[in-house]
Amino acid sequence: MDQAALKESPLVSVVIPCYNHAQYLPKAINSVLNQSYSEHEIIVIDDGSSDNTKDVCLKFPEVIYIHQKNAGLSAARNTGIKHAKGEYLVFLDADDWLVPDGIKLNLSFIVKNSKIAFVSGGHKIYYEPDDKSWLIQKKPNNNTYLELLKGNFIGMHATVMYSQWVFKKLKFDTTIKYCEDYDLYLKIAKSFPVLHHTNIIAVYRIHDNNMSSNYHKMLRYALLILSKQKKLKLSENEKSALKYGQDFWKSYYSKKTYNHLIHQLYETNNTLNIQEIKSLKRHNSKLYKAFKLEKKEYQKTLKNNYRTKKIKAPTFMQLLRTIKNKLKYKKSNSIKVNLGDFNRTTPFSTQFGYDRGGPIDRYYIESFLSENANKIKNNVLEIGDNTYSLRFGGSNIKKSDILHIDDKNEKATYIGDLSDAPHVPSNNFDCVILTQTLHLIYNYKAAIETCYRILKPGGALLLTVPGISHIAQDQWGEYWLWSFTKASITKILQEYFPEKNITTNTYGNVLVSSAFLYGLGLPELNQEQLDYNDPHFQLIISASAIK
Repeated sequence: MDQAALKESPLVSVVIPCYNHAQYLPKAINSVLNQSYSEHEIIVIDDGSSDNTKDVCLKFPEVIYIHQKNAGLSAARNTGIKHAKGEYLVFLDADDWLVPDGIKLNLSFIVKNSKIAFVSGGHKIYYEPDDKSWLIQKKPNNNTYLELLKGNFIGMHATVMYSQWVFKKLKFDTTIKYCEDYDLYLKIAKSFPVLHHTNIIAVYRIHDNNMSSNYHKMLRYALLILSKQKKLKLSENEKSALKYGQDFWKSYYSKKTYNHLIHQLYETNNTLNIQEIKSLKRHNSKLYKAFKLEKKEYQKTLKNNYRTKKIKAPTFMQLLRTIKNKLKYKKSNSIKVNLGDFNRTTPFSTQFGYDRGGPIDRYYIESFLSENANKIKNNVLEIGDNTYSLRFGGSNIKKSDILHIDDKNEKATYIGDLSDAPHVPSNNFDCVILTQTLHLIYNYKAAIETCYRILKPGGALLLTVPGISHIAQDQWGEYWLWSFTKASITKILQEYFPEKNITTNTYGNVLVSSAFLYGLGLPELNQEQLDYNDPHFQLIISASAIK
């Protein structure tokens, strides 16, 4: 945030609606009290709770406590808007929390332009039962409304900071019981400028009380919300995006409904939600047929084994997997593989998972950079943009430069091809960050030679390259020239850097690589699956090389 904005210190109102979530509320409140930005107020809207929500709030003198009869989440948020005094508003659910710099980060973006209606950022998902977490950092294109028509890439409401003036024009629709935040995003983005970044703002907690959601109802409301947009005057691109969004929500929630039904089948001995079955039949006939077969197999197993006890249900994380790769054994000892959702010749997505919660490969790239953040310091050059430099180098960076091949890029400090860049000064940088670019450069050896030349003695090249990947289907596809392995990257680097100064690693396994090729997103895999490393399946190769 610039100094002028810091001096103004605008008040930020954090509204926390709460309905019987008293047990989680202290962490949410403390996450606001512990913010690095201190000019805020906390308003808890007790939406008719029957637990000790009030008692919890009274322990915090900083909290403005407001009780109302139970009216639903949208009504509670509107009540918060009514009582908020801040120039900017944040809505934090009682079972989630903000990261320490969450308010400051969002504020640094929104204060730059008074016309921005809201700014949103990335978030972390915390899966409480297994104590696991993963990052969601979707990076949309510049047309936010178009991207929102395709799906709710924001994902978590607490990552959004609103300008107070927008609520003089719009409120949360109290007739919408699910996806009400998505409805508001679309209304705002259609009429006003909004902004999104990938910095982590908040943590979304998945726990026993919220994991069994009403997916069929959420699907119904998501489609209803898009149907309202359909009535507006839309461009051809917007109409196409809306159609894409309708298909996306049907696929997304049908998978969750299917998994929930399977969970019910095993957990409740065939006591099933009829509305969920009807929704699955209506919106995804393939999954409906798969469920019928699974149900038949379950009933057959019960009969053949004379079971009177429940069959042990799969864990919830297993049910979250969209890749169902169950092995069935025959008496002949041969193994028949049930391909499940993999039994198709086309991927689920061709956008590297950006439309399904974020790319899987970014998890490894960012883990590598995080582990080497101490090398990102002083004078840093990043190829393409400086997002990673600023994120992982932070205050350790004295000067951040960008090399870009397109002379129309106004942010670039150097224009040119990395393999032919004599104008970039030698022995100048303490760190060069080159992620997911080397495969696009025909003379990749010359590019590595340039990196070595422009680094100061003791400077670090931080490099990542794709190993296993499909070819991009956008403009980059025609420039996608190479695929690398750990062995090839090591050999290439050894031509310029001392062997003892080179550290290479691989990331991935057969499941993760298959999921990436099929276009699955990061949230569709759990931490254990992501962190298991099999060097025979090299999804990403990373290298740190010191001059």
